[in-house]
Amino acid sequence: MASPSNHLATSLELLQELQRRGRIAVRARDLSRVHRERLTRNGFLREVMKGWYIPARPDEQVGETTAWYAAYWTFASQYLESRFGDEWCLSADQSLLFHVGDRIVPPQLLVRSPKGSNKPTQLPHDTSVFDVRLELPDTFERTTVEGVRVMTLAAALANCSPAMFRARAVEVRSALALLPDSGDLLRCLLEGGKSKIAGRLAGAFRNIGRERIADQVKETMRAAGYTVSESDPFAEPSPVLFAGRSNSPYVGRMQLMWATMRQVVLEHFPLPPAVRPDKSVYLQQVEDVYRDDAYHSLSIEGYQVSDALIERVRSGAWNPDRDEADRQNRNALAARGYWQAFQRVKAAVEQVLDGGNAGEIADHAHPEWYRELFGPSVAAGILKPADLAGYRNGAVHIRRSLHVPPPIEAVRDLMPEFFKLLAAEREPAVRVVLGHFFFVYVHPYFDGNGRMGRFLMNVMVAAGGWRWMLITFDTRDTYMDALEQASVRQDIVPLTRYLAERLEASASL
Repeated sequence: MASPSNHLATSLELLQELQRRGRIAVRARDLSRVHRERLTRNGFLREVMKGWYIPARPDEQVGETTAWYAAYWTFASQYLESRFGDEWCLSADQSLLFHVGDRIVPPQLLVRSPKGSNKPTQLPHDTSVFDVRLELPDTFERTTVEGVRVMTLAAALANCSPAMFRARAVEVRSALALLPDSGDLLRCLLEGGKSKIAGRLAGAFRNIGRERIADQVKETMRAAGYTVSESDPFAEPSPVLFAGRSNSPYVGRMQLMWATMRQVVLEHFPLPPAVRPDKSVYLQQVEDVYRDDAYHSLSIEGYQVSDALIERVRSGAWNPDRDEADRQNRNALAARGYWQAFQRVKAAVEQVLDGGNAGEIADHAHPEWYRELFGPSVAAGILKPADLAGYRNGAVHIRRSLHVPPPIEAVRDLMPEFFKLLAAEREPAVRVVLGHFFFVYVHPYFDGNGRMGRFLMNVMVAAGGWRWMLITFDTRDTYMDALEQASVRQDIVPLTRYLAERLEASASL
């Protein structure tokens, strides 16, 4: 008689085969009732709605959102394919967001289809799909991006709601900057006789500095016999001007977000100290804060760290080759890696205090911080040496967060631009807040992004002349919520205020 573990293994093999075929939306009919119930009971399959499931991890707690957010877009497209075949696409507004790389899970996904039911379908965690019964756009106005049927970029711009220009100005400007020329857009406008929309888009292109397209839209529509009255749909001038086409939607969004957020940061963050700190005194303060910093930073990410462990690591008494228990202890490995990385960060702080450009120093030094952070795990055989090679080479999802970090190809474009912005920034407060935020927002590594982001932040803190900032475990919920507000709603105020409070509290230590 086969053992229960063998039965589960057989069920897992069937689930694995579905995943190899790209199935994320698992229908009840894809597995027999026995296998389906066994996988569900053991936490490897989670019901989304009657007759539909997604793969999950058995260690996720009840109410955990990670599996759903990670599967959302693939599940949605496969579910909609099963209902409508190829006769569906996202709404213009949602298509526009998709083109510029916004993968935040919407509370309600608006879809159009001639077979639509004009009612919502409820999904987990207060999400839903609303399929509107509408004819599809012309074939030339539709495309597929990452398996999701959307309107083309030009069609999305020609059909998006006027409210988008104010409510989602960063995303719309990013979309306008992506358009290679006016050809496809004019075809959409002329086919539909959209003279009012043409005037709005001409004003929008002029707002971001793309004068040539603005003029072409107006002149071509007028040549076709339409009256066009140009109007700027944005609430204010663009903080970034795009003379030509942006090569990456992610880079364009980062540039716009940085320019928009920096003004807010300056309103809510204290001025740097008038007197620059003495280097030797400052470096001793950094050394003195190590134990508290390590305790709080590692605890925030879920590692159980004790004072005794930190002291063993600092003193060199910990050795994975001699101590089998420690070799198997991921907490100990994390603590050792943190100590090694901290020494490298301290060296970067010294360079900053000598007058070096903090952004350039962090750019050159941060790969070494990462190697030191996870070097002990490689030595213990938990990670492979190749894991230290550089930025992540796959997708990553943040637990309990709606924010979906950019895909791997975007990370390669974003990180050089991030450090370029950081090096060029003249305001210390902006370097501190946006330096930390955007590093975590991009999430360039599979693990350790929070620790790396806090290291980078404190290099910027030193460049501003402030004392090393402690992000404490007891304020973790406030900290994580502030990062979520900035990532999902582009509201940098909560994070700015939180870091300003932590700066004041650290100064009094």
